[in-house]
Amino acid sequence: MSETRHPLAPEHLPSYLAGADGSDFLFTFMVFFLVGAVLLIGVAYFTLHALPERMAHKGNATQLQLISILAMLALFTHNNLFWVAAIVLAAFRPPDIVTPLQSIAKSLHSMTSKE
Repeated sequence: MSETRHPLAPEHLPSYLAGADGSDFLFTFMVFFLVGAVLLIGVAYFTLHALPERMAHKGNATQLQLISILAMLALFTHNNLFWVAAIVLAAFRPPDIVTPLQSIAKSLHSMTSKE
């Protein structure tokens, strides 16, 4: 092949044009960029989606199960209301009502059994 240029060709060709051998740097770059961007967005989405479950690991088992169910419902139905409910439930601890009631019951039982 000859290295001569066409007389109507400009002096400088932009770098984003495909070469004569079929190589296209811009296309190759964009493929890798888009694959990387989709992977990073997916990781960020699933990390954010798992936030209520991470917050609930400090709570009790029942609360963790409820939050996990809400998070899975939000993931599969794409309904953000479930995710918001899960994060609100994970952020606010429900008050412990059972322990004082058990203490009152034990006290009443001990008072009635002595007399």
